Amino acid sequence: MSKIGFIGLGIMGRPMAGHLLDAGHELVTVKRGKLDETLASKGMRELDAPKAVAEAAEVIITMVPDTPDVEEVLFGEGGVIEGLKPGTLVIDMSSIAPLATQAFAKRIVEAGGEYVDAPVSGGEGGAINAALTIMVGATEEGFKRATPILEVMGKTITHIGGHGAGQTCKVANQIVVALTIEAVAEGLLFASRAGADVAKVRESLLGGLAQSKILDVHGERMINRTFDPGFKIKLHQKDLNLALEGARSLNLALPGTANAQQLFQACAAHGGADWDHAGILRALEALADHEVGR
Repeated sequence: MSKIGFIGLGIMGRPMAGHLLDAGHELVTVKRGKLDETLASKGMRELDAPKAVAEAAEVIITMVPDTPDVEEVLFGEGGVIEGLKPGTLVIDMSSIAPLATQAFAKRIVEAGGEYVDAPVSGGEGGAINAALTIMVGATEEGFKRATPILEVMGKTITHIGGHGAGQTCKVANQIVVALTIEAVAEGLLFASRAGADVAKVRESLLGGLAQSKILDVHGERMINRTFDPGFKIKLHQKDLNLALEGARSLNLALPGTANAQQLFQACAAHGGADWDHAGILRALEALADHEVGR
């Protein structure tokens, strides 16, 4: 079993850390308010700073919102790099910029550590059920070392390539997810406006070529109007920003991605930055002056 420093106990991080504790790993984290009682009861300990976490652990996992957050945890004052021991495995499971990831990896490797970028897909449900899809950018050695730990939290673990490749895959994932959520919302909105029973429409679509996990999970959210976040709109906006910035640098046009980003922005403008990303439906409903199922 490993001594693991887990930094980032949010919607996704809490259950992920819980699975590692259940598997017998020893976990420490950075003190940020009151520690979750369930994690504390399983033996998770709090330390004052990322530096202290690095000094106490042989593996560091970060699961924080954005690129600057990862940079601050790793390289800020009292950061992980100040307490990094030779051979420490640093696994970033956040969703951040691929180019920044390559730079972070270089600094960690130069300091004597091993770096793995391992962003995830599957949302809160995937984290709770230890069924995440994990996209890995690492050396062969880094992937080999990280795999037993990642297997505790995920079901599908793929070594995409070198440093940054995992994050590139995650950006592609977020493009597909955003456009599929938008497609499901438009389909249900069309059916509702035409007077059909949207619950039966969804049931029928789940048996045909339009079937998808998003139609299953997010379609149900849309029909039931349950927009409490499994994954917040503002976080998906961050991911699509990475996609659009990357597209500019690659001289690519991503019109569907840009359109989905504008719909997310419309939600944010109406106070919905913290809605689940299925809330994109609300932006489309505002344009149609019609609510699904009503």
